[in-house]
Amino acid sequence: MHRVRSASPRCHRVQLACAAIAVLALAAQAFAQKAAAPPAPALATPVAGPSGPSGTLDRIRQAGRIKLGYRADARPLSYRDESGKPAGYSVELCQRIVEAAKGDLGLAELSIEWVPVMAENRYQALQQGEVDLLCGAESVTLTRRHDVSFSIPIFPGGIGALLRADAPAQLREILSGSTPKTGPVWRGNAQILQSKTFSVVASTTAEKLLAEKLAEFKLASKVAPVDGYEQGVQRLLDRKCDVFFGDRAILLDAAKRSPAGKELAVLDRMFTYEPLALALPRGDEDFRLAVDRAISRLYRSGEIRTLYAKWCGEPDANAVGFFQWNAPPD
Repeated sequence: MHRVRSASPRCHRVQLACAAIAVLALAAQAFAQKAAAPPAPALATPVAGPSGPSGTLDRIRQAGRIKLGYRADARPLSYRDESGKPAGYSVELCQRIVEAAKGDLGLAELSIEWVPVMAENRYQALQQGEVDLLCGAESVTLTRRHDVSFSIPIFPGGIGALLRADAPAQLREILSGSTPKTGPVWRGNAQILQSKTFSVVASTTAEKLLAEKLAEFKLASKVAPVDGYEQGVQRLLDRKCDVFFGDRAILLDAAKRSPAGKELAVLDRMFTYEPLALALPRGDEDFRLAVDRAISRLYRSGEIRTLYAKWCGEPDANAVGFFQWNAPPD
């Protein structure tokens, strides 16, 4: 067996010195390489869109004013009253939101600039910053969400049909879905429907639904789009169309208010279920959160029932359930 000799103190010091020199050389080389290398690119700062994060809230706070868009022809949800002022369920809901925003932003005053919009230009007005929030009757669709954002649902909407009270019983039965059928209702009664003229408000989901159904069942029925609900009701009374499709809540109110109300009838059937919401700028989550928080408070406090009853009649069990299910917790 060989005995391993321990290194002498002098030899040990030489080894330490060599190791230190090597470490210093490597450090110097790494430093030189780092200095010669181009600087690392800085992290890109996210570029905000027109409304950007908190953009709308910041602008509202600085201006002390909020711009609210409203439809002049969508009563009882959003309309211009006899004095020329905006009114309706959605309009009053927006006023409650403004009151909540005023407190959240710490503002003593927050004025409202009401901006009337039409069905065909309402989303452009929002995108171009002409309005901060749309207080109308907006059905939430994936196509629309490509251009704008939406609040939590505010109303249980859906498409209905308005007819003259003297409309043929067979037409009423076909559209109500109450006739015996061996296939799709509309297809099975194509001959009757082919001869009819339908009206819808242009640029609404009712127009899209009608076009899809006519194409699906290969119907050549005439479609006469109108600019607003009042025009659609008048066309029906003037016998220029046979059926007027639109949001059922608006059709019910129009029939009730019309001097010729006894000549009109709204079908019980809902052709679609379309929760309505408030439209706001896309990409501004802070503003959307502020709007949703204000609406949710109204739902949980029960105040929404009073607001609903004022404009749309006493809420039934379905409406009450709608507000309960759409109130997110804090």
